[in-house]
Amino acid sequence: MKGMLPSRTRRYADRGDAGRQLARALDSYRGQRPLVLAIPRGGVPIGRIVADALDGDLDVILVRKLGSPINCEVAIGAVDEQGRVQLMARSEMVGAGMNYVRAEAARQLALIRKRRASYSPNAHPVDPTGRVVIVVDDGLATGATMRAALHALRQQHPAALVAAVPVAAPDSLQSLEDLADDVVCLHAPAHFRAVGAFYEDFHPVDDTEVLRLLSAPSRAAAGLPVAEPVTFDLPDACLPGDLAMPPHARGVVIFAHGSGADRDSPRDRRLAQFLQQAGMGTLLFNLLTPEEELSRAAVFDIATLACRLASVVAKVRLDPVLGQLPLGLFGAGTGAAAALVVAAQRPRDIVAVVLRSGRPDLAGAGTLARVTAPTLLVVAGEDRQVLSLNRAAQRRIPGKNELAVVPGATHLFKEPGTLEAASKLARDWFARWLGARARPPRRRPTDGRDTHRLAG
Repeated sequence: MKGMLPSRTRRYADRGDAGRQLARALDSYRGQRPLVLAIPRGGVPIGRIVADALDGDLDVILVRKLGSPINCEVAIGAVDEQGRVQLMARSEMVGAGMNYVRAEAARQLALIRKRRASYSPNAHPVDPTGRVVIVVDDGLATGATMRAALHALRQQHPAALVAAVPVAAPDSLQSLEDLADDVVCLHAPAHFRAVGAFYEDFHPVDDTEVLRLLSAPSRAAAGLPVAEPVTFDLPDACLPGDLAMPPHARGVVIFAHGSGADRDSPRDRRLAQFLQQAGMGTLLFNLLTPEEELSRAAVFDIATLACRLASVVAKVRLDPVLGQLPLGLFGAGTGAAAALVVAAQRPRDIVAVVLRSGRPDLAGAGTLARVTAPTLLVVAGEDRQVLSLNRAAQRRIPGKNELAVVPGATHLFKEPGTLEAASKLARDWFARWLGARARPPRRRPTDGRDTHRLAG
């Protein structure tokens, strides 16, 4: 399959997680200012992330499936914004005569025009002529809507036409090859059920969310830098990461995720945005390989986690640009213990530490007694056991430290407003201590060479 990629996971946390993974798979289109066209509604959250990551433009491609007269959820074809109808072979088998098809197409076309008026009240659809066009959705079941979208776009002569999805039924994916110049899919399981079965969170996307995403400024306009992929080739593992550096950054925060998470953790990504908006660079990377993530022993192997984190810190320190900036460490869960070990080992390198829902006890009493970097421990008020462990650890840390409790929050900060509260506490702590140690960085190269020296 053209563009077919192996998937690291068979389930995505949510559309944000899927969008970030898909954006990385499409990284070769960065620099071509692609036009990303999302199929509403579920494709729009993914399209927003892909467009931002590739520094492209975002719009929607409006096509609607034609439902079977027997079961409206079963597609017999699709209609595009120009009124062109694509029928599948099954349409005759379910008794869909031409009178039914015309009536169903007219009904769906009316919905398309209503949506266009809602989504783009003062603008026409973006012209795809001569552009690299990437059509995205949150998954393919029958593929009828994607096929109709590709067929409609081909008539408008794009420079290149790409279909990109996180998950798809293999036969539906196969049917796109003659319509697209490139087909990128992260996961095509042999036993496909429904798209939603491959997401932990697959909540319905409403028009309010679509409008918000379409009208949201790009990452650059919002003051958020586009993350650059980096790779750390360590003796025992090859670890991928994402480095985001705002102009004139005051420091860099390196993330150490906890058990059951990786660099795509929505909670860590949210904190990274807070830090970037405050003028700090962020480096998120996977502490574990995909195979190790499945091993409880590997997840709790603090010595290995700390060794890898220390190696990454050392590579950052050797970078001619990043090495001049003050460094902070953020740790969650078991990653908090690894962060404390590295802070104790490298007191001259680490300026500040923040732990969220951490397990500082796993670092050991001897390590805690050697942590001199200013440390903030953020704990959910309802997470009683972790709160007790953090209080005990706090008493062993000799350096400047504070314990911040977010009331009403449970371990994962899922309650409304609690994650934002925790993120703001972390942002303010890093801004306080990294800002005090910031030095004017050398002029950042425009070709990215110094950033990518982190690889290797």
